Amino acid sequence: MTDSQVLRFLLALAFVVVLARLAGRVARRLGQPEVIGEMAVGILIGPTLLHGRVGDLLFPAAVRPFLTAVADLGLVVFMFVVGLELDHRTVRTVGRATAGAAAGATLLPLGLGALLGLYLAPRHAAGHETGFVLFMAVAMSVTAFPVLARIIGDRGLGGTPLGTVALSTAAVCDVVAWTLLAAVQAAVGGAAAWQIALTVPYAAVMLLVVRPLLERSRLTGALAARSPAALAAVLTCLLLSASATQALGLHFIFGAFLFGLVLPRGERDEARGALLHGLQFGTVLLLPAYFVLVGLKVDLARTSGRDLLDLGLILATAVAAKFGGAFLGARAQGLPARMSALLAVLMNTRGLTELVALGVGLGLGVLDRGLYGLMVVMALATTAMTGPALKLLGVDRYGRETLADDRPEPAATAASGEPG
Repeated sequence: MTDSQVLRFLLALAFVVVLARLAGRVARRLGQPEVIGEMAVGILIGPTLLHGRVGDLLFPAAVRPFLTAVADLGLVVFMFVVGLELDHRTVRTVGRATAGAAAGATLLPLGLGALLGLYLAPRHAAGHETGFVLFMAVAMSVTAFPVLARIIGDRGLGGTPLGTVALSTAAVCDVVAWTLLAAVQAAVGGAAAWQIALTVPYAAVMLLVVRPLLERSRLTGALAARSPAALAAVLTCLLLSASATQALGLHFIFGAFLFGLVLPRGERDEARGALLHGLQFGTVLLLPAYFVLVGLKVDLARTSGRDLLDLGLILATAVAAKFGGAFLGARAQGLPARMSALLAVLMNTRGLTELVALGVGLGLGVLDRGLYGLMVVMALATTAMTGPALKLLGVDRYGRETLADDRPEPAATAASGEPG
């Protein structure tokens, strides 16, 4: 890097932090998660407004490769946190209610997403048409677990039947979605057969060997005590796991996610809390760079009338698939109608998780830039509508105590295995 590039890079990082904080604060004032503001400002500084002059001024082409490296590191941290926040105990307590909602919130989006992909493929499939259809199916099935967890906390739903079922359902959906996305990449990514064949043994070793070894080590206690050496060890293993999946022909996000899944949390999650505190730089500095790069790739200024029709169809499919699937799955297991509807609204939250999946699709070459922009708008819209939809359905009016009473009939509760 030349002295001029170093100067511009440092200024660009400063702009990233300032824009992300301001946009996040505006979103919070509007009753939305901070990620909504960060996603929106990323689009606004791109080619959509003023032909991208703002983005070119703040983030010149000479520094964008370095911003990409920062954003990739932010994605590694984000996907690690996603895996880390999927509580093993929550996933293990999956009962009939959660299984039904998760099956509906996964299978119907996969089916409708595949049909949507078949319709859009003639105009938007950038290369591998079968890969495009499979990717669209997976993209419709994504739920943003981290954003969902924060919405549940902000709404005071933690510990309620609704909050418990929603978190465990989203956890199952997330694991299935990332597994399917890895399979899609393996199918269309051009990796050698021997590389793809090694991914299953690698995952097995991580789950069956590495995880027990970590549980028997003193790492959890050291993390809970906020030991710098323990944090360094975790970061080293995280980067090695991300490197391993990248070497095997899969995206590095899968290795980061898998290591987050296998890392022990401690009996009271002290290790997880300490790690989240230690990785705050990822959400403050590294991850916002990803929003900037997403915005620089989205050009809505060239959106045609046909594109608007496609966007409407994409939004209708995304909402109908997630809401309808989760609602029908929950009702089939005996959950009350209002609780099923609230659960379905929460499952429609996509957030940054969808952007990460879309980035993988764009990198694979199965999406063109036009459809990528429309899908980014879909991710923004479905996340933004969660808060108003919850309010419309009365989650704020009824409060925590009534939600605790709004439970399945005794027989259904006993069958579901969910906390009553």
